[in-house]
Order: sequence, then C-alpha cells, then structure tokens
Amino acid sequence: MKNSYLKLICLFCLGCLSLKDALAQLTFSGEIRPRTELRHGFKKPAFEDQEVAFFTEQRTRLMLQYTLKKYEFKLSLQDVRIWGSVDQVFKNDPSLTNIHEAWGKYNFNKNVSLKVGRQELNYDNARILGNLAWAAQSRSHDLAKFIYTGKEQTIHLGVAFNQDANTPEFGKLASTYYSTVKNYKTMQFLWYHKNFTKGALSLLVLNNGVQIGTDSLSSVNFSQTAGLTGSVELNKIALDGEFYYQVGKDQVDRNISAWMASLNASLKLGTSVIKVGGDYLSGTDQNDIKNHSFTPLYGTNHKFYGLMDYFFVGNPHDEVGLADYYVKTKFKTGDRSSLLTHLHYFSATATIPDPLDINRSMPSGLGVELDAIYDLNVSKEVNFKFGYSQMFGTRSMEVIKGGDKNEFNAWAWAMLTFKPVFIEK
Repeated sequence: MKNSYLKLICLFCLGCLSLKDALAQLTFSGEIRPRTELRHGFKKPAFEDQEVAFFTEQRTRLMLQYTLKKYEFKLSLQDVRIWGSVDQVFKNDPSLTNIHEAWGKYNFNKNVSLKVGRQELNYDNARILGNLAWAAQSRSHDLAKFIYTGKEQTIHLGVAFNQDANTPEFGKLASTYYSTVKNYKTMQFLWYHKNFTKGALSLLVLNNGVQIGTDSLSSVNFSQTAGLTGSVELNKIALDGEFYYQVGKDQVDRNISAWMASLNASLKLGTSVIKVGGDYLSGTDQNDIKNHSFTPLYGTNHKFYGLMDYFFVGNPHDEVGLADYYVKTKFKTGDRSSLLTHLHYFSATATIPDPLDINRSMPSGLGVELDAIYDLNVSKEVNFKFGYSQMFGTRSMEVIKGGDKNEFNAWAWAMLTFKPVFIEK
C-alpha cells in the first residue's frame, strides 16, 4: 500500500513538472537530513549504569510548489526513519512516510486569500505556534486559514476541527467523538501583526478545545490563550518581549489561570551577537485546586528551554513551572561558519514537595545547561552542524524528573543537510 502511494505521488509530481504555463512559478526541491546523536541523560537525568544511546535518524522530503496569480499549491512528502530500522531486503517498513504539507491557497484579490489543507503554522518567534522543524517529523495542522495582507499589517484567522480516521466515512452518522488524546479536537486562532519603522508588534488569541471522557459520556473542554509579542531596535541593541495569559478548563476539569512572560536584549558587536534574557512560566503548587501551569501549546519548545529538551518537548513539565535565565552568543568563525553558545539557569516557579518530608519544600533551582553548536554552510545547498550539550542538574531536578544528577548527563550530535532545488522556473 505504501509503495503504491509513493508511486502515485511521484507520478503526480512528474505531471506537474511538465506544465508550461509561462505565467506560473514552479519549484521542485528536496531535502535529505541525517542526524547522528549520542545521548546520555537527554530529556531527563540518566540513571546509574544507564547505557549510552547512539543512532542516526534521517528525514527525506520532496517538495513541490506551484503558483499562479489566483492560486497557489504546495505538496511536501516526507519519510522519517532510523538507520537500520528495516532489513536490507524487506516487505514491511515501520518508518513514518506521510504528507507533511498538502494545501491550496486561493487569492480573492491582492490582499485577501484562503488557505486550506495540511499546513505548517509558524508565528512570530514560534512560542505558541511553531513548525517544530528541528524534529525530523516536524509539526503541521489540518485547517482552513483566512489571510489579509496589507502594506504594514497582516491578519490570519485559522479554524480547525479534527475527527477520527478509525471510523469509516459511512459510519460517521451520529458522533464526533475524537480519541486522539495528543491533539486538539478543535482550535481557532486570530493573529494580528503590524510592522513599524524599527520594530513590530503581534497579537495572538487562540481557543483550544480538547476531548474528555468516553464516547458515550464525552465533552470538550476549552482553554483560551491571548498575548502580545513585540520587538524594537535601538541602534546596536534589539529588545524583544512577550506576555501571554491562559484561562479556561484543562483535561481534568480544573480551572486554568496561568501566564508567561519573556524579555531579552541583543547586542550586536561587529559580526557577533550577545543575547541576555529570561522566560517565566507560572506553575501550580501541590495543594492548589486551580491549574496555574502555563502550557506553550504547539510551539517550537526546543528553541527556547535548552537544547537537551528537559522541558515541554515530548517531556511534560507543566506543574512546577519554569524560570529560564540565559545568555546566548553567536560568533563568526569564518566566511561561512559560526559558533553558537547558550548558557541556561533553570528553576521552578512553584513549590517542589520534599519526598522525605511533606512539610518541607525542595530548593527551586533545577540546574544549569550549556549548549554549543558549530554551523558551517558547505555550499548553497549543503549545511553541516555539530552540537554538544551538558546538563548540571540539582537534587530538585532528580525529584521531578528522576535519574541521577551525578551521572554524566550530556548529548552530542552531528547533522548534514542537503537541500537541492531540482527545478525552479
């Protein structure tokens, strides 16, 4: 079935490549991105005598984009696999082969358009809605999006309603129960963005509905997230800040009252950049009947809270909250290369109960993380990155994550990315 599916997609791509409309723009490109990783204490502290993990994961994509004056079309086919996950001669393939993006966009006029289908959402700094490009599979959504684009301002309105694929279409006569627990059942968002001479301001309002209960006794709990993101340039210094607030009901029917704030300053020194700042995400104390833990929903969390993914990245960390104070630098090391370094100090924003004494709390400090990345553009279409990270955790980190803080908790990786453009006309 999967091989037949791939053949149909390839035939479709070849058919599109034969188009000769002089007014059309056609781009056919690809991506091959293997990343080799060595993990010991990645996402949480390693246990004593835990073996090191070592593997290579590869993402492969074929992307076709076709544009005319009135409409635009994009198809992105991807395959994600671990090297060696199948035999050399095989009939069954456990890898992920799917369509990452498949959307059409109709332009009513030069300002107003409608985009429907499977698509990435990547807004502002990707705090709340991000495409998660670091992960091999990335993130995309099935929705309809209305777009207004003016000279200095942009408005997007997105609407999504998800439904199970397990029930055949002819069986969908009475129920809209949605059993995919790691996704929203329905979601709507409004994004407003305005550019200024030396800055920008964005407003995001998002309504998130999650299915709770069983098919016969089910309902949808809604939460609302609203916030502002802004930036301004002052000579060599750039300031970025944001604030979000969440209300509504969570999946266990608690009332939500949570918030997050971020502020950072970037200083340009020639070809180098130094950024200093902090993020604060509220947390919930043990006996609090309300949920005060801010959830960054569908953002690219790997970008913010340390590259070792101890917080929020496929690794829930939403009860004790998080304060992240950091210094990030980027230095040019050549015409085509640079070195990035990140230093994070993490702490909880809610109390951490002492497992040995319920009347006491643990210190709020969680640890220090050091990240370093060497980035080299080998050519226009080939890039190489090498990274190393190490976590110096505390006893409090052990309490909430498990493992042993005294173990050597580190992560190293190397990634080679090929992005050829086969046809562009």
